[in-house]
Amino acid sequence: MEYLESLNALAAKIRQQASSIATEEATKNAFVMPFIKNVLGYDVFDPTEVVPEFICDVGTKKGEKIDYAILKDGQIQMLIECKKIGEPLNVNHASQLFRYFHVTTARISILTNGRVYKFFTDLDAPNKMDEKPFLELDLLDIDEHSVPELSKLTKSTFDVESIISAAGELKYIGQIKREIAAQFATPGDEFLRFFTSRVYDGVITAKVREQFQPLLHKAIAQFTGDLVNDRLKSAITGVSANMPLAFNPAPPEPSSPSETLEPDDELRVVTTKEELEGFFVVKSIVRTAVESNRIGHRDTQSYFGILLDDNNRKPICRLHFNRAQKYIGILDADKKETRYPIASLDEIYGLSEALIEATKWVA
Repeated sequence: MEYLESLNALAAKIRQQASSIATEEATKNAFVMPFIKNVLGYDVFDPTEVVPEFICDVGTKKGEKIDYAILKDGQIQMLIECKKIGEPLNVNHASQLFRYFHVTTARISILTNGRVYKFFTDLDAPNKMDEKPFLELDLLDIDEHSVPELSKLTKSTFDVESIISAAGELKYIGQIKREIAAQFATPGDEFLRFFTSRVYDGVITAKVREQFQPLLHKAIAQFTGDLVNDRLKSAITGVSANMPLAFNPAPPEPSSPSETLEPDDELRVVTTKEELEGFFVVKSIVRTAVESNRIGHRDTQSYFGILLDDNNRKPICRLHFNRAQKYIGILDADKKETRYPIASLDEIYGLSEALIEATKWVA
């Protein structure tokens, strides 16, 4: 739980502060060091665990530095090269990683801009860093399948052999998924011909391909929409199937009759990804006032409620996102709701003071 909350908190920090970061050094201080410390669990101020500006002379290259080396049991296990937030992560710009990987005991290298992390090892040739990562993590768009793999790199569970054995499968699954995504976005001729040939009995001419191109686009859009809807419908507890960082709430306390959902009402409640993202933004703000495990949520037909101790008598705020103009409603000591219009989730941070005050009233 703490591991997932650390990921959520760092993601919220990136959303809030990324636009204010202008240099690589600021990126390291604001985002990379918290990732190493809070997510991976290494003490960034202990030189036996984390060495910043690590120097390792390679051939005629003298005095070159890698941003961070992470050690375990006195051996270098991971190397980290950083770029400024927002910069593209091109492996051609990570020459130090390639050279240092070859001459150190590290089996894992990481290229990051503070938001996106690319993890490399030596699957293609021993002791030579691969050109393609075996795992990619975007903190603002976390793939649920990457979370358990990332946990293998944490200090408490670090197991390099387990990581390497899974890396090959992860690498190719990741590449296949990206290719599927690319084809879904812009179907190529082979992709179009594959599906057309299975539903059309005639000769696939240029005119036929032209006719089936928009049909394939429409079918893909409807198919993926159906998948999302199916997963959201299963999230009766408020945990979306494609949001791995949502926690499972404790069994609810008895609710007041006016807010108890009948079975038919529950089936009509659909928790959206945006509502869950809004919940994590609010949680990242109010966790400074109360323990994070006390902050929960309940969804209703009319609003998405955020509350303490899974108790309807302790509301913090309500997200009214099921309309064109979105609002966040913050409750005062008398349970009177004041609604604030918002255009994006980032605007919630501007209401931090009011949210913390509302939390203290029910704490």
